[in-house]
Order: sequence, then structure tokens, then C-alpha cells
Amino acid sequence: MPARSHPDPNLPPRSQPAVDAGRAARCTEAIRDIAEDFVVRAEELLHQTHNPDTPATDLVVTVAELGRLTEEATAALVVRQRSQGEPLKELTPALGLTEDRLRKKYHPQAVDLRLASRSRPRRELPGSRTPEDTSGPPGPKNRLRLREPGQRLACALTLMRAQSRVSQRVLAGRMRIHPSYVSRILSGEPDASWQHVLAICDLCKGDAALMKPLWEMAANVQPTGDPTRYLHTYLRALRYAAGSPSTETILASTQNTIAAADLRQALEGPGTPTWLIVRTITNALWGLPDLTLPLWRSATACMETSLPAEAFG
Repeated sequence: MPARSHPDPNLPPRSQPAVDAGRAARCTEAIRDIAEDFVVRAEELLHQTHNPDTPATDLVVTVAELGRLTEEATAALVVRQRSQGEPLKELTPALGLTEDRLRKKYHPQAVDLRLASRSRPRRELPGSRTPEDTSGPPGPKNRLRLREPGQRLACALTLMRAQSRVSQRVLAGRMRIHPSYVSRILSGEPDASWQHVLAICDLCKGDAALMKPLWEMAANVQPTGDPTRYLHTYLRALRYAAGSPSTETILASTQNTIAAADLRQALEGPGTPTWLIVRTITNALWGLPDLTLPLWRSATACMETSLPAEAFG
């Protein structure tokens, strides 16, 4: 066996692991995602506790999910500490575990696999109601699918058609497709083509530019153009799909955790507010934060790299 396979007995034992910047960066990103998921589950628990009819079993499931997220965040933090070459003893007081126990419990490779395969919460809050579903209790299918991008697009197109008073039969005739297919497009069942969306916007005199980000999200098309403007347009489109609720209604649905100025900035600019604000608005408008987050990151990255006007004289 080569001599290098054994440590030099004249050298002191290494007290810290080698620095792994890539793993540390992955852990940091995972911690951000876990923090966002924790907020989603915590809000779910809050809504559950405000409903006296929520079964105790549902509460226990949500609490268990919060515990799982806490454990995942702890694992990511421990591995990040090691990957940055920082001593684990700094974490032992808060976690109540010895350094040796932390090394054995949170092995870097095992934590890598766990973080790479973790699933993220995407279901809506139990008992939530939407502007387009006020005639009775929402069915299980609606509760599960309501926030999906295809459903948001379908809601927006349905509102557009209703406001224009153009019947589905007239739309079908002018689009040269069967009326049942128009009905399916407006219910979000098939994947509508952009040509169909454009045709509906044209016939109903709707705003195609507002519909485009909704369609792109539903069709999984990569956004193009100015990232900040795209984020504003997408949030305005979610607002339209939610029935164009007033500022007061939106703020009330967030339990007034954001200000009117925050909402105005998110929808119109200039710039973009923090992710916490954007995420709160997305939830209030029945969108999926998982879809809005990449848009927000692109917008903030664009702002960080752009130069001030003074730099160009």
C-alpha cells in the first residue's frame, strides 16, 4: 500500500474537514427552499387551527411535516458547516449533540441524497375558497388542481369570455373547432395551444400580453424578455385570473402582513419587493410559489447586475 494512504504521524490530526464550496452552496440553496416550505406548512397549520372542525389527525400530520422540515434544515446546516471548514462544536450547544454524533448522524453523502430527492409541498390550504368557486363547497378535484398553472390560465380565459359575452358556440365557430373542445379549454383539461389562446383573446378583445405568462407557465415554456417586467406581468395575470380582487381584498387575504405599497411594487414596480412579499402575494392570488420563485430570482439578479444610469454618462 502506498505510504500516502496513512497520515503522517508527525503531523497533528486534522480538526476540520476539507472545504467543499460546491456542497456548501447546494446546502445553502436547500436551506432557502426548506425555509419557504416551512412557511407554507406553518400557514397551513394556522388555517387548520382556526377551523374548529379540523380533525386532530390532520393537525398531527402537519406538525409532523414541520418536524421533518426542521430535521432536513438541521442536516443541511450541519453539512454546510463541515463543507465550509467550520468547527462543528459551534453547533453543539443549540442542537444538544456532540461533534462525533453530528458527524455520524449527518454524513455529507447521505444528506446530499436526501436533499436531492426531497419533495416540496404544493397543495393549497385546507378549506380555502376562491373567487370563482363561491356557490358551494369545493370538491376534492378543485382543491387539488386549483393552483396549477393550467387552471390559472383556464380561469383567466373563462373570465375573459364571460366579460365579453361571446358564447362558447360562437368562439368554436370562429376558431373552427368543436364547441366541446372550447369547453375543455376553458375548464383547463387539455393543453391549450398559444394559437388558441391568441384566438380567444382576439375574439373576446382581451389582453394577450397578460395571458402570455399564464400560458407559458402552463406549457412549461421558458420566459423571455425583461425578467422584472415579466414578474410584474405574471402577478397581474394571476390577479386577473383570481377575479381582479381589489387591493383591500388582497391585503385582507394576507391578514395585512404586507402593505399596499408592497402590493403596488410587486404588480407595477419599480423594481421588485422581497421574496417573502412576492410569495405572500402569489398565495393570495392562488398561484404556486414554486413557479414564482424562479421569476423573482431572475428579476432580482437582473437588478443586482444592472448598472445605474450615471454609469453611461
